[in-house]
Amino acid sequence: MAIKNKYLKEVYADLEQRNKDQPEFLQAVKEVLESLEPVVKARPELQEAGIIERIVEPERIIMFRVSWVDDKGKVQVNRGYRVQFNSAIGPYKGGLRLHPSVNLSILKFLGFEQIFKNSLTTLPIGGGKGGSDFDPKG
Repeated sequence: MAIKNKYLKEVYADLEQRNKDQPEFLQAVKEVLESLEPVVKARPELQEAGIIERIVEPERIIMFRVSWVDDKGKVQVNRGYRVQFNSAIGPYKGGLRLHPSVNLSILKFLGFEQIFKNSLTTLPIGGGKGGSDFDPKG
């Protein structure tokens, strides 16, 4: 399926331009935007208020170094991330992912989807996700 709504197409094109190297995140956003087409058509005030633009852009991304010493006494350095989306109704909530495949695109994808997952709880919480690219199994 493709995005047909002109406004949503523009939002996605802008996001795609700024996040070219993040396929997991872009795929998640595209799927959500496709599903929102009837809602945006029925509610033009969403476009006027820039709601979609605010939802798809993280409020904050923190990248940091995780230094540790392995069992052989060698210093290892990994990357850690915390992606925080939309705290409009409350603090960010989301878990941690520790896996060698973790990267910014994956955590943005997971944090973005966490917004919608958390909305189903009816609790006043936003979405976030954190993690690092090391293997906790050793």
